[in-house]
Amino acid sequence: MNKINIAEKFGLFDQQWTPKVISQSNGQLVKIAKGSGELVWHTHDNEDELFIVFKGQLTLQLRAKNIILNPGEMYVVPKGVEHCPKAHPDTHFMMIEPTSTAHTGENLSERTVSSDQQEWI
Repeated sequence: MNKINIAEKFGLFDQQWTPKVISQSNGQLVKIAKGSGELVWHTHDNEDELFIVFKGQLTLQLRAKNIILNPGEMYVVPKGVEHCPKAHPDTHFMMIEPTSTAHTGENLSERTVSSDQQEWI
């Protein structure tokens, strides 16, 4: 495996809320995405979801509180916790999650990316 330049990978796409897989390790996918505005409220019943922000600001809206992430900060949404990511324009972030994690859990919307649609870059 070759080293990966994450900034270079972010330059390969413009889509919002469409995670791109850049690597895999021990059954976990390493994904990057860009976001602006809100995604959808959803839950991952069996998987934690780790978010790391590289650029912009990502708010993980939880029913009990909001977690605001700036560049260099991360947060793990525990399995079973309903959340709705909300991003300032052109926010860049990474997610590390099991290969079984559905993009928007059971809440399907026009923004949902199915596992067979996941793009490796």
